[in-house]
Amino acid sequence: MGAGHAHKLYRHGRSPVHALPPHTKLAAVFAFVLVVVSTPREAMWAFAVYAGLLALVAYAARVPAGFLLKRLLIEVPFVAFAVLLPFVAEGERVGVLGLSLSANGLWGAWNVLAKGTLGVAASVLLASTTELRDLLTGLQRLRLPPLLVQIASFMVRYGDVVTDEMRRMRIARESRGFEARGVRHWGVLAKSAGALFIRSYERGERVHLAMLSRGYAGSMPVIDEAAASRAQWSYALALPCAALVVCLLGWTL
Repeated sequence: MGAGHAHKLYRHGRSPVHALPPHTKLAAVFAFVLVVVSTPREAMWAFAVYAGLLALVAYAARVPAGFLLKRLLIEVPFVAFAVLLPFVAEGERVGVLGLSLSANGLWGAWNVLAKGTLGVAASVLLASTTELRDLLTGLQRLRLPPLLVQIASFMVRYGDVVTDEMRRMRIARESRGFEARGVRHWGVLAKSAGALFIRSYERGERVHLAMLSRGYAGSMPVIDEAAASRAQWSYALALPCAALVVCLLGWTL
C-alpha cells in the first residue's frame, strides 16, 4: 500500500491495542457492532455494560475521554433524527414534561441513540489506534474484494493530492486579486472546478500508465504478510465475546 499515511483520527501510541494486527481489530469491531445491533432495546442495562467495555478498551489504548468525545460529534445528525422520532412517530401517546410523545418513538429514539453511539465509539477507537494504511492492509488480509480495497486505497491516497491542488489554485486566484463575493464570480469558480477535474483525470491516467509499466496486473502486492497469533486473536476478540454474553443475557433476563 505504499508509505504510511496518517489521518486526523489516528492517535500515536504504544499501547497493546495499537500493537494488535489491523485485521484482528477490524474483525473485533465488526463483531461487536453486530452484537450491539442484535441486543433488544428494552435491555437498557446491556448498553451501559457495552459502554463500560468500550471505556476499558479506551483505557487500554490510552485514548483520552476528551479525544473520544470530540470525535463522537460526527453523529450529531443522527441525534437530531432521534430527537424528532417521539414527535412524528405514530402509536400510543405518553405525557413527558407536558408534551405528548409517541411511546414507540421514544423507544426508537433510544434505540438509535444507544446503538449508534456505541457503533461510532467503537469505530473511533479503531481509527484512533490503527493507521489508515494498516486499515487497508487489514481489509486485504480479511479477503475483502481486491478491487474495493484498491479503490479505497487510491481514494485515500489521492484525496490529499486533489485537496492540495485545490489549495494551490485558490492561492493562484487570490494572488491575482480574485475574491469570490457573489453570484457573478461563480463562473470563475466553475472554470476552476473544471480545470481541477481535467488535471485530476490526467494525473490518474499518468499514474495508471506508470503502474502498468511496472507490471501491474489488476492486484496490488501485499507487502506486510505478518499473521496474527492465537494470543492476538484472543485479545482482540475479548471485546465482542464479552458483548455476546451480555447480549444473550439481555434476551433471556
